[in-house]
Amino acid sequence: MLAHAIAMVNPEMVLSEGISAQDFYELAEGYGISGVPDTVINGTGRVLGAVPEQMMLKELQKTLG
Repeated sequence: MLAHAIAMVNPEMVLSEGISAQDFYELAEGYGISGVPDTVINGTGRVLGAVPEQMMLKELQKTLG
């Protein structure tokens, strides 16, 4: 996952966790996840699907200011 790759390059600034929506149904439901990959950024930003790195970085910058 792209979020994991970004976290590996920036471990002091980015934490990335992956969960199985099937195994953790209640957690996935709480975030409104209906498909994967679905990246939630600080509970407010979101990137749906497998996107190019530039799109992920743009959403990170938009969400984090």
